[in-house]
Amino acid sequence: MAQEPIIEAVQLTKVYNGHTAVDHLDLTVYGGEIFGFLGPNGAGKTTTLLMMLGLTEPTGGTVRVMGLDPARHPLEVKASIGYLQENMGFYRDLTGRQSLAYIAELNGLERKIAQERIQEALEAVGITAAADKKVVTYSRGMRQRLGIAEVLIKKPRIAFLDEPTLGLDPEATNRMIELIKDLCRRHEMTVVLSSHFLNQIQKICQRVGIMIEGKLVAQGPIEQLAREKLGVGDRTYTLEEIYMQYFQEH
Repeated sequence: MAQEPIIEAVQLTKVYNGHTAVDHLDLTVYGGEIFGFLGPNGAGKTTTLLMMLGLTEPTGGTVRVMGLDPARHPLEVKASIGYLQENMGFYRDLTGRQSLAYIAELNGLERKIAQERIQEALEAVGITAAADKKVVTYSRGMRQRLGIAEVLIKKPRIAFLDEPTLGLDPEATNRMIELIKDLCRRHEMTVVLSSHFLNQIQKICQRVGIMIEGKLVAQGPIEQLAREKLGVGDRTYTLEEIYMQYFQEH
């Protein structure tokens, strides 16, 4: 059965004060996949996500999320997506459970449904034991897990994760990667993951897009990009080697 596009961008462009942050980007993300945005800081990854989320309007081109224009139908799009931003902010004096209850209330969930979803989310991300401790006591990894739980409260069709492993130690990073893979599989979510950590993208994503200076210079499965840039050889190329080929050309 062919995959159906869930996000489509055509010539998507964003200009800030004369600077082109995203330059005529063409992109397709398919339902149920984990798609990775790869590129250095300032490449345009976060700006692209913000246009998909309807949090900033394109200067040119179009983007459709579940067939809708996020700028014209923001409420409909936001109702079916979750967003973990790079620097998650929490009310430090609230507990983890209270933080999730606040998010549930903002999303208009009935009390009983909210309680059920909060417990499910806490169990899914593995912080049930710390649920009634204040967020100020959480480690960086626990706060990232709480951020994932906030995404799950809405039961979204699409989860946008911006640098979800930033600042985590190697062990916590591996746990986060396995958590994202498991959530995608069990909750049948599409995940769009933005990161500049190449080895992490290679571990988790079925397809990737490489962004350099606002341009999406390549997209597809890692094996396909390796064939296109490096030819078919007798060994497996790493995503870092593939990326460097594109980077050197741009």
